[in-house]
Amino acid sequence: MAHEAHSYEHGGGEMNWKLIVVSAVFLVIGLLLDNVETFEFINPYLVLLIYIVAFMPVGLPVMREAWEQIEHERDFFSEFMLMSVAAIGAFFLGEYPEAVAVMLLYCVGEGLQDRAVDRARDSIKRLIAFRPDFARLADGHEERPEAVAIGSVIEVRPGERVPLDGRLLDAPAAFNTAALTGESVPRMIETGHEVMAGMIATDSIVRLEVVREASESAISRILKMVEEAAERKSSTEAFIHRFAHIYTPVVITLAVLVVVVPWLASLFSAADYAFYMWLQRALVFLVISCPCALVISVPLGYFGGIGVASRKGILFKGSNGLDAVTMLDTVVFDKTGTLTTGAFRVEQTVGLSPEDLAFVAAVEAKNSHPIARAVVEFMQGKPLATVDSACIVNVPGYGMTCGTWAIGTLRLMKKQGIVYDEALNEVAETIVAVAHDGRFVGYILLADTPKAGIFTLPQRLKAQGIKLMQVLSGDKQALIDKLIAGFHGHGFVKGYGDLLPEDKVSHLEALKKEGKRVAFVGDGINDAPVLALSDVGFAMGNMGADMAVETADVIIQTDEPAKVVEAIAIGRRTRRIVLQNIVFAIGVKVLVMVLGVFGVATLWEAVFADSGVALLAVMNSIRPLHRPRFEEK
Repeated sequence: MAHEAHSYEHGGGEMNWKLIVVSAVFLVIGLLLDNVETFEFINPYLVLLIYIVAFMPVGLPVMREAWEQIEHERDFFSEFMLMSVAAIGAFFLGEYPEAVAVMLLYCVGEGLQDRAVDRARDSIKRLIAFRPDFARLADGHEERPEAVAIGSVIEVRPGERVPLDGRLLDAPAAFNTAALTGESVPRMIETGHEVMAGMIATDSIVRLEVVREASESAISRILKMVEEAAERKSSTEAFIHRFAHIYTPVVITLAVLVVVVPWLASLFSAADYAFYMWLQRALVFLVISCPCALVISVPLGYFGGIGVASRKGILFKGSNGLDAVTMLDTVVFDKTGTLTTGAFRVEQTVGLSPEDLAFVAAVEAKNSHPIARAVVEFMQGKPLATVDSACIVNVPGYGMTCGTWAIGTLRLMKKQGIVYDEALNEVAETIVAVAHDGRFVGYILLADTPKAGIFTLPQRLKAQGIKLMQVLSGDKQALIDKLIAGFHGHGFVKGYGDLLPEDKVSHLEALKKEGKRVAFVGDGINDAPVLALSDVGFAMGNMGADMAVETADVIIQTDEPAKVVEAIAIGRRTRRIVLQNIVFAIGVKVLVMVLGVFGVATLWEAVFADSGVALLAVMNSIRPLHRPRFEEK
């Protein structure tokens, strides 16, 4: 965007506003001296000098930018050149106030845009301030977060902010996550789960094992992605830039024709040719034609949307993502780690006595597998049996044995020649089978836990215009069917299980061949190909694999699937504001341009059609920055 680089910004926002105020004051003085009878005795050259002083703070930077565009980019038809020609022409015609007003209102619009962008960026940068300047190691020493190595154990006291992403080592604890999610309700984080930098420990001292360097923490990634987002332009933005560079030479040519055509016509008729009148109309035409409202407000509208989304834990990697989510009609979810927590939970025990469970948990305590951890957590607070570690034998892919005990999959039972009820082979959930002295004793039934709020997704997605929701997974089809039943989708939700990564790719390709605009939501390394293939890829940014995060277009920092709905809502509202600006700006300009050619519109109407419209468009664009929430409608 041309105005992002122009020299007017280089002085900083505070100096810009000082110059604008100086220009406005001198413009008012000039208007008073020019129009109030009391000051008729004032020398006209003094009045001209005052207008020149009013023009210089706001006009010279724009004219300098026009020259730099020509010198460095060979761009002879920028909007800055249009404004410069129009302002010089207004001075030539003696319309000094109009010449100053064109530049002044443009710079006010620029200043508002700069403030709005800075506000959006600052709201994101404030997240960095949420990370303390020090990290307290478990031995009591304090270090800068940048100096703490992965694997170190840090301590966070109640009321303190977490300095680095870490895995909770202690009992489940409550954290205030408002800095990252905007939610004021404390969030309970389980033992072994990740705690993100910027969260606040609320009720107890917690110990965390650092899992990422400071530069890769959740907050740092948020800032980095949002800063990079400005570089990825939406199709609407790209169109506006192409439009401006075709549009400018066309209107300059038309302005020349406004002067030349009547002159040519006068050569073949008896009509008088009023050069001054047609020149004035051409200048009015030029002032009106400046595409400032489009060039300024469209990118600003998108940046505002990106800023709002980031404060809600939704990271759009560019405004192209904001545009793309508005076109979606199908959303496809991965299951494990996306719709479910990926953490196993014991749902039922069958045939096992408390003593049996105490022994099984004691054996599983020697194993780091997620299923083993779930069994141990199930027995938390209850005494475990004493087990000699030397007797435990790991049978890879099957389970473990300990003396006369066999604990593991049903395949382990078959391997050991132990008879069990064959109906268990049809059970969808994960089974930990237990045998003792060659006899099948019972089993523990475990299942992945659905994330909170996922069963409201169908109606919320429908409200955003989505026509189809699907779930793809490598899990058994029976497990997928059970999950789908909980959605009560009535044909809106479909699920497919027993899929390999390449099957997911084929499935997405089939949907796209049907003409569907597809979003895929996933978290694992195996989801990276489908994330890349989809029209919009959503990755779970907290627990998601780095490859998935890098491949996706949108990052859900809080790992909440419901944020997909919110992302679509933000995209729709942002695009609506951008389209309002485009229609308003072009509509007003075309109307006043026609009036200007026929002499109905003066330079003051031209000033409104140019800078006034730009000002109103900028004010419309910054609405997302102030709106407390986006309605999902």
